[in-house]
Amino acid sequence: MRSEKELLHSGEIYQPADPEIMREQKSYLHFMYEFNHSHPDEGEKRQELCRKMFAEFGEGSYVEPPFYGNWAGHHVHMGQGVYVNFALTVVDDTHIYIGDRTMIGPNVTMATGGHPVLPELREQGYQFNAAIHIGKNCWIGAGAIILPGVTIGDNSVIGAGAVVSKDIPANVVAMGVPCRVVRPIGQQDRETYFRGRPIPPELLK
Repeated sequence: MRSEKELLHSGEIYQPADPEIMREQKSYLHFMYEFNHSHPDEGEKRQELCRKMFAEFGEGSYVEPPFYGNWAGHHVHMGQGVYVNFALTVVDDTHIYIGDRTMIGPNVTMATGGHPVLPELREQGYQFNAAIHIGKNCWIGAGAIILPGVTIGDNSVIGAGAVVSKDIPANVVAMGVPCRVVRPIGQQDRETYFRGRPIPPELLK
């Protein structure tokens, strides 16, 4: 019989209040506390704490405090050049993968943990986890919520306030509640960047 901790990344129902899980989870939280209470002038200290907090923290990545995570980011894998704006919240009870050069707006939530709909199981505190995968060069707009098991393809844009409950393909703009694809990224995006404002041609060379 597998332990509760062995079920953590399996997708199966488990008991998150298991003492072994709680001990390990708590052991990482002091890094997050120190990061969130760091001074703006302590840039190198913040980067060093990120290298300790996250499962992977690619070169050139940057996270604005405050940052909140169930496991202090211990199950979060960041590629190179990722930018995270203020107040990212991750329910990182299992793995979250964020591709190179992805930008994450303020107040985004990524939740890998869920609970059964059946009241009798919730009453006992049961949980399940499903990994989140975000591709390279994505832009996740302010206040977006990404739910368990979601994959977002490379280069896609998720609109502010979206609730992403299903997979989003690569190279699209998606938004809304629930989040849906509204259009592909195409020629108009090579010509204008905001409300018809033209992109300077030299930027595309």
